[in-house]
Amino acid sequence: MGAQGLVTDQWNPLVEQTMLAFLLLVGYAAMGFWFDREAHPVSGQGFPRREGFTREFGTGLAAGWGLALVCVLLMAVGGGIAVAFSGNLRAWGWFVADAAFFAMFTLAEEIAFRGYGFQRFEKAFGPVGASLAFAVYYAFVQRMIWANASRAAVAVSIALALVLSVAYLRTRALWLSWGLNFGWKASRALVFGLAVSGDSTHSPVVQGNPMGPFWLTGGGFGLDGTWFAFFLLLAALPVLFRITRELDFKHNAPVLVPGGIPVDIDAAARAQHEAAMGPAQNAAPALVQIASTTSAPIGTHPQGSPENQS
Repeated sequence: MGAQGLVTDQWNPLVEQTMLAFLLLVGYAAMGFWFDREAHPVSGQGFPRREGFTREFGTGLAAGWGLALVCVLLMAVGGGIAVAFSGNLRAWGWFVADAAFFAMFTLAEEIAFRGYGFQRFEKAFGPVGASLAFAVYYAFVQRMIWANASRAAVAVSIALALVLSVAYLRTRALWLSWGLNFGWKASRALVFGLAVSGDSTHSPVVQGNPMGPFWLTGGGFGLDGTWFAFFLLLAALPVLFRITRELDFKHNAPVLVPGGIPVDIDAAARAQHEAAMGPAQNAAPALVQIASTTSAPIGTHPQGSPENQS
């Protein structure tokens, strides 16, 4: 019975995050349908099934992985990382479960902080106001969760929220921001075995112990509590603008709606020409030449008549 309870407890984080993501999605979709009369409320939360959405998620995943890789390389150069591997098949099974946990965890974060509430706030206060407000809100929530969070951890939360908000605003979907959030957190925990927000128990295959200055490693709290990660995330903003240039043009270009009064362009051009050159004169009728006909004298008969043949 004790073993069964342990197994159940191990699955609890994944189940909880999956249920949280589902409830957030359904709840916000219901609000969108009820208050805003959205025809597709689930897609309206930031998950449209449009062409290339898997590529958007993959781009975000690569960007998050790249940010984590830069941090790991500098930690390796600045002090080193002691890494321990486990080849147990059961550990690899839990590795997949932990990957699913991070997928659901980051999905719930994206829906909660860049879903219906963020979108309505953005319409009221603009993209800059919504991004700053929800960055502070995200940092406040994280500070309430992390009892031992430092000022650097709060700053990293604000910078990360800004990066993810920009990813949404540039694409008008959560595919890219979800992939970026997942890549930033899951790669550090699952691939490099580092602590994420003070928790180092998410990788049953790789365990990493960084050695170096606190501003670079974050100690037991991880990169989420380092000033280096804060400045790295800020430096990632122009890179994010670069890689989302085509998506921004595709999904944020204004829709041209015809308006005004219909205009006859030919008539307008003719009126302009007449105003400059004067009204056109009617052309004189062409001369018609009537050909003369010669008539034979009276009493004569044309050649070939019966009288001439007698």
